[in-house]
Amino acid sequence: MHTKIVATLGPASNNYETMKAMVQYGVRIFRLNFSHSDAATFLPTVRIIRKLELDLDQPITIMGDLCGPKVRIGEITGSPVQVRKGDRLALGVPDQREAVKDMVFVSLDMPELLRGLAVGMPVSLSDGMLQFTVTEVRRADELFVMEARNSGVLTSKKGIAFPGKFHPMPALTAKDRKDLHEGLDIGLDAVALSFVQTLDDIRDIRGEIEKHGLWIPVVAKIERQNAVDNLESILSLTDAVMVARGDLGLECALSAVPVIQKRIIRACRHAQKAVIVATQMLLSMVNNPLPTRAEAADVANAMLDGADCVMLSEETAMGNYPVEAVKFISEIAANAEPYYIERSKGPLAPKAEKNPAKYLAYSACLLAQNCESEAIVSHSASGATARYLSSRRPEHPVYALTPEDRVVKHLNFFWGVEPKRVDTRLTSHVARAEKFVHDTPAFTPGKSVVITAGQPTPGQEKTHTNELKIYYK
Repeated sequence: MHTKIVATLGPASNNYETMKAMVQYGVRIFRLNFSHSDAATFLPTVRIIRKLELDLDQPITIMGDLCGPKVRIGEITGSPVQVRKGDRLALGVPDQREAVKDMVFVSLDMPELLRGLAVGMPVSLSDGMLQFTVTEVRRADELFVMEARNSGVLTSKKGIAFPGKFHPMPALTAKDRKDLHEGLDIGLDAVALSFVQTLDDIRDIRGEIEKHGLWIPVVAKIERQNAVDNLESILSLTDAVMVARGDLGLECALSAVPVIQKRIIRACRHAQKAVIVATQMLLSMVNNPLPTRAEAADVANAMLDGADCVMLSEETAMGNYPVEAVKFISEIAANAEPYYIERSKGPLAPKAEKNPAKYLAYSACLLAQNCESEAIVSHSASGATARYLSSRRPEHPVYALTPEDRVVKHLNFFWGVEPKRVDTRLTSHVARAEKFVHDTPAFTPGKSVVITAGQPTPGQEKTHTNELKIYYK
């Protein structure tokens, strides 16, 4: 399959046999959720994954997902409290509780988040189940009155969101910095940053990774309106993007999320950055052996939009059917991907621009199609050519050969790419690719593959892909 599967590990799946079955059905990235555990807890899991890589001869990427500044309210007096449409509640910092006697008080021990809150602004509580509008500012930046726009039950310690409002808090918290460095020590291959808002958030985590003396890909989780607004600049520095539809559906109008998802996927493909679609893909499979028809359509539509990866969360972490959920994703892909390729009518053409690397990749895809080749084999130290090839969405598999382990793990995120660690005893990149073709039983003698490679030539300041070849085994 061309689409990659990201599976979250948890009590339901944290064992060798379950993880092995998930890899056999298409999982290429395992997600470790640092919201609920720390690096020391994950160390045995990392060891299992490394054993699986050796046993199955399959590179597997371990992605640590940092929890970020998850914002929760304090204790609600008399919790649970029934809230009815039109009810007025107070919202403020804890020391303002005594200033309000005639209404339910919602405390937030993060005064920086209340800064700039004004009449007419929306407030969301209980994961979006309760919606409010600010109707009065009693004390600037400290105490507000808000009116309920719907009815529901409010309990203590629930999440709170301010849709569309800029949050002065950085995405990377003190806990995240600790988790990141400890995660790098145990061997994380990639990291996902929660609640990204601006390019500065990506710069911040990049700096922390550099302090550790390493490079791993960064996945920017898009779950705030500000991140949607700043997507172009975020894409200039991040390595991948996750459409985190849970919190995104609280920050933006829920009815707009499907179109936002499509726009993000398209922008990522044009930027040659991988995109993951996440949250409630097959949620009913936590308890049921089959998903709903709507869920099956949702997963298929993400694939038809051109997503590089789809992600399972509760389904594989705590569900009763983790392997079945992964297997169903692979079955959806078996139906959706051929239609996606058929509808595309060949590799996707680049925009009219001066971009030789993109046009070379497009040419390789066209050549493979015209020659009825079995695959495209790309030798690339950085993986850039493989990313360009993937962005054209060819029907052929792209075998990406690289001497760098970190690049192998990065390329696991990309549509249709099979990354391979290459034998470096040969100096010629083309010779390495040809040897790979000869040594791989999947290629049929007498059939062709298209090879892309880069070999320095006189006057060339830096190595990049400069060779395109039809090769017959």
